[in-house]
Amino acid sequence: MVSSGSTETAESDAPSARIRLRSWLLEDVTAEKPVRQSADEGAPEAPTGGAAAGDSAAHGTPAGQRWWRVMCLTGLDYFSTLGYQPGIAALAAGVLSPIATIVLVVVTLLGALPVYRRVAKESPRGEGSIAMLERLLSFWKGKLFVLALLGFAATDFLITITLSAADASAHLVENPHLTGFLGGKQVVITLVLVALLGAVFLKGFSEAIGLAVFLVGTYLVLNVVVVAVGLWKIVSAPHVVTDWTDALTAQHGNPIVMVGVALVTFPKLALGLSGFETGVAVMPHIKGDPDDTEANPAGRIRGTRKLLTTAAVIMSCFLIATSFITTLLIPADQFKAGGDANGRALAYLAHEYLGGAFGSVYDLSTIAILWFAGASAMAGMLNLLPRYLPRYGMAPHWARAVRPMVIVLTLIGFLVTWIFDADVDAQGGAYATGVLVLISSAAIAVTIAAHKKRERGWTVAFAVIAAIFLYTTVLNCLERPDGLKIGACFIAGIVLVSLLSRLRRAFELRVTSVALDDVAERFIRDYAHRPLRLIANEPNSRDLAEYRDKIHQIRADNDIPGEDDLVFVEVTVRDASDFEAALTVRGEVLHGRYRVLTLESSSIPNALAALALNIRDRTGQQPHLYFEWTEGSPFAQFLRFFLFGQGEVAPVTREVLREAEPDRSRRPRVHVG
Repeated sequence: MVSSGSTETAESDAPSARIRLRSWLLEDVTAEKPVRQSADEGAPEAPTGGAAAGDSAAHGTPAGQRWWRVMCLTGLDYFSTLGYQPGIAALAAGVLSPIATIVLVVVTLLGALPVYRRVAKESPRGEGSIAMLERLLSFWKGKLFVLALLGFAATDFLITITLSAADASAHLVENPHLTGFLGGKQVVITLVLVALLGAVFLKGFSEAIGLAVFLVGTYLVLNVVVVAVGLWKIVSAPHVVTDWTDALTAQHGNPIVMVGVALVTFPKLALGLSGFETGVAVMPHIKGDPDDTEANPAGRIRGTRKLLTTAAVIMSCFLIATSFITTLLIPADQFKAGGDANGRALAYLAHEYLGGAFGSVYDLSTIAILWFAGASAMAGMLNLLPRYLPRYGMAPHWARAVRPMVIVLTLIGFLVTWIFDADVDAQGGAYATGVLVLISSAAIAVTIAAHKKRERGWTVAFAVIAAIFLYTTVLNCLERPDGLKIGACFIAGIVLVSLLSRLRRAFELRVTSVALDDVAERFIRDYAHRPLRLIANEPNSRDLAEYRDKIHQIRADNDIPGEDDLVFVEVTVRDASDFEAALTVRGEVLHGRYRVLTLESSSIPNALAALALNIRDRTGQQPHLYFEWTEGSPFAQFLRFFLFGQGEVAPVTREVLREAEPDRSRRPRVHVG
């Protein structure tokens, strides 16, 4: 039997354990709810903890990291494509693979690299081209456009996690020493690898950076050895070059035809462009100069440009060299499904020419970097999603924290792995689609940015690059529509969840701070010892008759004595699709007698509730708010509030106040006549 004392102890420990778990999950969130104190009183702004903050401290890197260390993080995704890119090129282009790869390298160095160097300058907080395009559109169309791009970003980053883990498990299963023991268990192995990746990020971001540096350094050194041995074999047997050139001539005739065919096959090689978006997404983790400011982080921008350029040059050299040696040294039938070089061309050469021991070490390094390639994608998602969804009101508060987001993304990774049965080829189309859509959007964004700054040369150059990537994206979608379908599913999921979250948080107080000008401050100071009565007024002509008639009506409807002072409050809605915003209150005296407080906000009820609470906190007096009823269907009025920030203001203001202040005795009074 268990004593009652033990039972009570167990019951008391349960809430404590839940509190500890909650504190651990939300450790990096600085606040759970928006604040409403005056900005003049040193109040904090909106909660920007966790990934939303975009600073290094949010992820366990207080002082930031050197650019070459962060390059290793994004290079996990970029450099790991060497594990399968030569095989993909050989299947897509055959003996033309080296030439097709050179086309890919030219597009990389002269297209994607200049685009993303410009993106790094235009959005130095890691938002990427999405933030650049967001500024072009306002209202709900801008928010929905961003959600669509986030859907493709989710496709790119999440498929990076699952595809890389699946390819790592394929290398593990196909190792000659392990295939008998692990055969048929690829799905289980992939799920374990995705779970381990999530566990690393739950531990902390600093650990991820350190592991990335080790894995990338080891992998690149091993690849240098394989490439050197492959080139030596070609030099030692010059007939393989002759055989290759003869095959080229026989199949494609002349160099012009070869280049044309290479251009046609280019979209199938698009996975080799996968590292640029993550390179920009992890910008906040790059250590800048001591004199960097939030408005001008020149050191961070310079470091990011070094990262992008160095990674692109290293990868370009490896792509050309590995494509050349694999095409010349590996029989064509070995690249096909079931062949020993399928999806693992360089590992095939490592085993073939350097022996089983080195080949197994190479396999282990490839497996490790492919498994951890998802780290750059995870870091990108942790920086990207919390920058937009909570700010739009389209995610719960915990989405600002790293650990809950890691858990959610890991669970989605499990689902994707199960749906695709850990098949690398099946996920390739979705991966390429996500990569190409984001690169195309980046090219369009920098073209518009250059045009606005009247940089004619750069505008033309970026427009040509954008056209190339749009062509590649369309061609890829036509050849592999499954990628577009998967992207559409991610978009639909994000939009649906976002709108449901926005609906659920509709009555949440979301004013981040309240600042008053001198005149407004004086109005409120006059009421430090008596209640302030505020009339909610929708401004029209703002002439003398409007205010005189309004006061007469409010006094009659609410039986307010003539000697009580009344102050008008007028809220102008600018962009109702915004969720959180600071509030600036301006005071003025109209027609020599009427005191008016004017505000701009995304929501009239939220602005009025925040102002009332701020006045209560300043004066210690509970203000009174006076409204008129609005005619019309309650449901239609709610939709007006949800979409346009207006609608039936009185009951919504009261509901916002009720949620923000549970203590009824301290809640500002709402009167409706």
